Amino acid sequence: MYLEEHGEIQERFPHMWCGCSMSRLESLPFYHAYPGARVLTIGTSSCNMSCRYCSNAYVAKEDPAWQQSGMAEYSAKELVRLAEKLECHAIVFNVNEPTVSLLSLEELAVEARRAGLPMGCLTNGYMTEEGTERLARIFSFVNVAIKGLSDDFCRQFLGIPTVDSILRNIRALARTHHLEITTPIIQGVNDRDIDAIAGFLASVDPEIPWHVFRLLPEHDMKESEYPSIDGINQALQSARQRLPYVYFHNFVGSDWVNTLCPGCGVEVIERFSLGCGGDRLSKYHCEDGRCPKCRTPIRIHGERIAWGTKRAVTR
Repeated sequence: MYLEEHGEIQERFPHMWCGCSMSRLESLPFYHAYPGARVLTIGTSSCNMSCRYCSNAYVAKEDPAWQQSGMAEYSAKELVRLAEKLECHAIVFNVNEPTVSLLSLEELAVEARRAGLPMGCLTNGYMTEEGTERLARIFSFVNVAIKGLSDDFCRQFLGIPTVDSILRNIRALARTHHLEITTPIIQGVNDRDIDAIAGFLASVDPEIPWHVFRLLPEHDMKESEYPSIDGINQALQSARQRLPYVYFHNFVGSDWVNTLCPGCGVEVIERFSLGCGGDRLSKYHCEDGRCPKCRTPIRIHGERIAWGTKRAVTR
């Protein structure tokens, strides 16, 4: 995705996008940022990991040069105008890995900031400290995937030597940004890491929202047995004692997508899940950022935005 030209690093395919559509922010997932917001979602091509179970392999693993015929070219200004036309409240990079397209995203961030559009992303977190700093300048809210903790898992299932740099980058981002974490669970493979991941998050910031996904493996693992909902839910019981915002979803009708008040346990935000990419806000009971019953603060990044609310254009 990059090349050297005249002593400088350049993108091979600048401003080329494999996806550009409108979505609800909860479906990506972000549960504690701009509740109810309509967002423009974008993606490019390629990845810096090689996950054996990748559900986006058609984007992440194909030769990006071959993919260009199916991608659309939009300048940063054109993407922002599209977001404004669709009355979106933010722009989120969510299809593949943003570090493979940092230069285009840096240009987009300038235009989005000028238009008053916050930007968020989903990332695997596997990057250098400099890469993390650049990512942090682009995005104001970030969802990082912790896919497993053991070096053996990383080598065998992700194609990287260790998770250490990802954990380092999570600590750095948690100090300055709104952060959420997603862990796709493959039963019998990384479910044994649930307690250890919970312990790590508790050591960084126990109020980080944690999305545990029931993963339906694809790519090289499409023949794998689907994980047990009951089995994963049981494994999460101890994590729920340490972390107030643990969510278990990526399947239709999940009972674990609502936000409970850490103080009294009442439901302060209600959602429903339609499965992969189908989560949406249902009821919001903490308009002033607190539990309506016991007044415990509920951590939310940005304001609650009703789906039909028109965004005021700032330019």
